[in-house]
Amino acid sequence: MGVLHLNSETTTAVAPSRMFKAFILDSPNLLPKLVPQSFKNIELIEGDGGVGSIKLINFPDGNYYKYVKHRIDVLDKENFVCKYTLIEGDTLGDKLESIVYEVKFEASSDNGGSVCKVASEYHTKGDHEIKEEVFKASQEKAVELYKVVEAHLLANPDLYA
Repeated sequence: MGVLHLNSETTTAVAPSRMFKAFILDSPNLLPKLVPQSFKNIELIEGDGGVGSIKLINFPDGNYYKYVKHRIDVLDKENFVCKYTLIEGDTLGDKLESIVYEVKFEASSDNGGSVCKVASEYHTKGDHEIKEEVFKASQEKAVELYKVVEAHLLANPDLYA
């Protein structure tokens, strides 16, 4: 099994606490409302939402992928860090065993905004090799999603305050 490590950073004009609450803690409610073309629903199928919990993300009909399941490995509400592992779903295909993400929101020096840092580990099955370029598109989609959440929070300054 091989591991491909990728890191990315995105800046937002929203405080880390609000981004964390919206994007991590309330994602089952917020994301399907903001981007129904990307998320049919997000369900907590095991646990209480904390460490060890399993979330099922269903994608809309007609989407290339149907679903993924991820397990929450770390949930640090004080430091705005969440680490989770994609453990099942058609996005893994026949070449990936799992994908581990660590998402961290840190304060930026720009007007109370934040920097979202994402560290990704793609664990392959067997000796499959994955080229970094393949995952650049998924990173770009993640940035688009952060920007949608940011716009919503800027338009609703009392939300998750």
